[in-house]
Amino acid sequence: MTAAPPVSLAVLVQAMGGQVWWPERRGAPWPGADAVRANEAMRKRQALAMAAPITQLGTLSEGDTNCVGFLSNPRYQGELATTRCAVVLVRSADLGPAATASPAAHRAPSASAGSAALEHIPIYWLVDDPYLAFARLTQWWRARQLAQRPSEPLVHPSAVVHPLARVHPSARIGPLCVVERDAVIGADTRLAARVTVGEGCTLGDRCIVHSGVVIGADGFGFAPHQSQWVKIEQLGAVRIGHDVEIGANTCIDRGALSDTVLEDGVKLDNLIQIGHNVHIGAHTAMAGCVGVAGSARIGAHCTVGGGAIILGHLSVGDGVHISAASVVTRSITQPGLYSGFFPIDDNASWEKNAASLRQLHTLRDRVRALQRQVDSLTPPDSKA
Repeated sequence: MTAAPPVSLAVLVQAMGGQVWWPERRGAPWPGADAVRANEAMRKRQALAMAAPITQLGTLSEGDTNCVGFLSNPRYQGELATTRCAVVLVRSADLGPAATASPAAHRAPSASAGSAALEHIPIYWLVDDPYLAFARLTQWWRARQLAQRPSEPLVHPSAVVHPLARVHPSARIGPLCVVERDAVIGADTRLAARVTVGEGCTLGDRCIVHSGVVIGADGFGFAPHQSQWVKIEQLGAVRIGHDVEIGANTCIDRGALSDTVLEDGVKLDNLIQIGHNVHIGAHTAMAGCVGVAGSARIGAHCTVGGGAIILGHLSVGDGVHISAASVVTRSITQPGLYSGFFPIDDNASWEKNAASLRQLHTLRDRVRALQRQVDSLTPPDSKA
């Protein structure tokens, strides 16, 4: 992550909450001959650590002694013993042996490394959910970075905003954006460069729309007539709720008659196509290159993996999770994980069918062999 002006750990903990814990120093006595002097040395070390400059956020493997890292996935547990991060966001239950190991166990320094490597043990910043805490820390960090930059106009001079569009005074409109007639942009919503918001389309508060997004292009609607196509005018709009994020170059088509709707908290990755009259429930998230055909209805708190396709006029209930590259060919009413394309099924059944499919050639040969054995045992007269 881009470095920022230094901030102390004490300021971070005060802003974000949680508890700070220092591992015990084993393998050598604390300076001094008695516990009083040892405790005083510990207090001085803690005071210095709380005041030490933090300039970056990063991973356990890449962070340095001015960095805050985090441990949320057990597969990276081993990196806790070797990280150079100054501070690590972690659950107390995930610390394990690394937390109380001697400094030598944290790092085996080379002969030329000196005592500095031996002494480095990260400070543990104890939180209930490290990943969530890290997400909120990135938001705090980003807001701090932006606050230190020179002020810029909220609407870039190159943006084109129709006089009848309604843009909240706190919204940011980036370079070369187009906001058409009667469009509405809510409070604290940010449009990055080259975003187009079509006529009559609305975005709620605190939305983030990345570069190249088109909201409110015509839906794909044509009536066949004498081997040609007659355009169906798309008379609806797009309605987007609060706290929605839309990735780069995603397209959300306006409705044919009623509106295309994204409810609060929806998260869309890059290069997603949302067809006309689609309705996406609150807090549903979709990864890159998903395609949702017209008039599909997707419930709340769903996830759709990258490259998946949902056919038109289908309904997907709340809490449904679609694996990457799946093709949804029928409506799904029960929550759960679904995978596949031949056709889609609940994940457990799909895995069994997929395993059987891999053996289909062998099974066919065995059936033929069995049929030959049956034929050899059947009297000729009975075959007639």
